[in-house]
Amino acid sequence: MSEFQLILSIIALIVFIIFFKQLFSGNYPKRGVDFEAKLPDTNIGGVSRADKIFKKETSSEPTKSREEELENIARESIEKGDNIEAKKALQSLLILEPNNIEALRMQGTVNLNMNDYANAKESFLKILELDEKDDLTHNLLANTLHKLGEDDEAIKHHKRAIELDKSYAPYYFNYANTLYDLGKKDEALTMYEKALSFDHSLKEAKKMISELKNGNN
Repeated sequence: MSEFQLILSIIALIVFIIFFKQLFSGNYPKRGVDFEAKLPDTNIGGVSRADKIFKKETSSEPTKSREEELENIARESIEKGDNIEAKKALQSLLILEPNNIEALRMQGTVNLNMNDYANAKESFLKILELDEKDDLTHNLLANTLHKLGEDDEAIKHHKRAIELDKSYAPYYFNYANTLYDLGKKDEALTMYEKALSFDHSLKEAKKMISELKNGNN
């Protein structure tokens, strides 16, 4: 064997020894280990498309329905005196729930606040189609009809509200106001006194009683 062949044999032996040492040491890259994501949110292989990432639920609270959101917006807007914002929310809500009595009542109230008596009347009449025994709506409709000059109908609904709840002072007070405007002072006085008998804190009723009694003297 020549000197050159001996050198090649030694080099081959060294390479062979290194290869098998590395093979049995366990230090070579293993599929599914070195490329495993280190954290649950780490992207593997550079994945970054939105349709490949699941959105995590961070809250255990139940989400509100669109209808509930719109009703809350309307209610808060009315409390703040923002009738335009309330009207927008209620219009959207009533598209989703056309027979929602509370939404219809709020819509009628908003229209009253905006002096839109014709549309207020329409909202209240729709409620009574759904529930004829809704005393609050009879009262609101009576006030609306009085504003429209439909006083005969207004009186009917005042009386119906009182019939459905005979001990609620505001119904007597509102009826008294309508009677007073119509010049029926004696009947108005009786209704103001009725209102005061059910709620002694009604200062306006006391004032009107005093005015009517002094005016009759």
